Amino acid sequence: MTATARRWLALILSLVLIDLLLILPNHPRAMTWEALKLVPLELPVLILGMVAAGIRSRGLAWIATGFLIFMTLYKLADLAIYIAYGRGFDPLADMHLLRAGAMLLDGSTGLLGTVALIGAALLLIAGLVVLTYRALRVWGRAGARLPRGLRIVAGGVAVVFALLCATEIRTALNGWKGWQPPGSAFTARLAAENIRDFGRSRAAQAEYRRAASEDAWSGREDIFSKLGGRSVVIVFIESYGRTAFVNPLYSERHAVTMAAGEEDLAAAGLAARSGWLRSPVQGGQSWLAHATLASGTEVSDQRRYRALLASARQTLFTLAARSGYETMAVAPAIVLDWPEGPALGFQQIRAAADLGYEGLPYNWVTMPDQYTLAAFDREPPADKPRLVEIALISSHAPWTPVAELVPWDAVGDGSVFNDQATAGPTPKEVWSDRDSIREYFGLTLDYSLKTVLSWAALPRDDPPLIIVLGDHQPVEFVAQGGGKDVPVHLIGPPEALSLFDDWGWTEGLTPSPDLETWPMRAFRDRFLSATSALPAGLQADGS
Repeated sequence: MTATARRWLALILSLVLIDLLLILPNHPRAMTWEALKLVPLELPVLILGMVAAGIRSRGLAWIATGFLIFMTLYKLADLAIYIAYGRGFDPLADMHLLRAGAMLLDGSTGLLGTVALIGAALLLIAGLVVLTYRALRVWGRAGARLPRGLRIVAGGVAVVFALLCATEIRTALNGWKGWQPPGSAFTARLAAENIRDFGRSRAAQAEYRRAASEDAWSGREDIFSKLGGRSVVIVFIESYGRTAFVNPLYSERHAVTMAAGEEDLAAAGLAARSGWLRSPVQGGQSWLAHATLASGTEVSDQRRYRALLASARQTLFTLAARSGYETMAVAPAIVLDWPEGPALGFQQIRAAADLGYEGLPYNWVTMPDQYTLAAFDREPPADKPRLVEIALISSHAPWTPVAELVPWDAVGDGSVFNDQATAGPTPKEVWSDRDSIREYFGLTLDYSLKTVLSWAALPRDDPPLIIVLGDHQPVEFVAQGGGKDVPVHLIGPPEALSLFDDWGWTEGLTPSPDLETWPMRAFRDRFLSATSALPAGLQADGS
């Protein structure tokens, strides 16, 4: 092979390497052959910039290498976190996973195996650094052989493409609706987005540090003292919002269900009080509402959720565990690892695989709500009171098939629900028409409410205090009103509900429409104030 052929081969191979680094996706769903068709706008900036720099390209090559290697590692971290946890990588909240990963390796391969694997990874990174630098320098040396005029032209074209990159980044960061450039500055845009998000994450973490340091309940070991050892069960009903009370599409059926539920509760010797909370979200992301209620802070997006997890802010469950309660999450929607659970204060986690369901799923819904509640009731008695969060999912989209109640003693292993799970229209059929979507939403929500109220009225020797609430309103075209308000019901023996007399909530299961709506974040402190001895300087409303 001639020297000229070798130079051309080196230029082509270096171009391919830099292109692959730039188009490497950061999400597993994007790892397809289609990704190879991406035209990276950064490629001519780097290549032509090196050509323009010529013999002075050494420093520029190191800077570009640093950028490419850093972003490659960041994308790989994103890929790993998406595969493991279904979300992106947050350098502020996820660095502890490096230590956890090293411990997992140590337990799987031993110390020598762990050292070998880490060493191999470092060698691969070092090799990639060298290859990337040399690939960039190939173009710098090629530029050094060109006339000065051609290098100036190359520099001018590189500037044009840099402006195109800036245009796309501005579009992504600011929602600018200007001209859409050809190609994609994916890697540069990802870097800009992460710089922006890093600043927002730092601000959120600082806010949560303040919230933790100013928390009057922090470190307390005597919460719920007024409950006299009574267990507390928090039941989230998926997509249960004010629309159930105000939208004529749902309100008539809902009123009948609420009235029947009140009768059943009264027959069981239980009372109910109801109010309104304002969820931080609508239409989805239920876990943000769960975290808001538990932490007493506004967890309105994933960034704030991660900041909460990385902070010392104590949730209802953390505080309860310190005060001698056993804390548990019953979460039939969780089918993957959930490392956030312990950080939120849950000592025991019952995910879908832990509940023993042997029936068929209801499309996305892993099991009907009745089975979830029956499985919780089968938990062995604890030697101390419990604080439990149960997140129900039968009223989660796609809202088909619609489950039906069976006698509680017939629930068994869940196979009794198999006929229901294969009945009714398909999601495609339901979602072909918006009126049909609303109809099936209303039916599944009604099932969830009937199920919870029937379960709450079951005979028990020592009834818990049950808090039933919605996580958020359904998406707006289904809700058609009600904002972000969700109903909340306190259900329990009259003596337990007397602790909440000064809340002014409506007796029964239908909160007055004119009742003040509390932010969901206010519930934690007000509930603690009603059920515990107040810390010095704290008022009964939690302020």
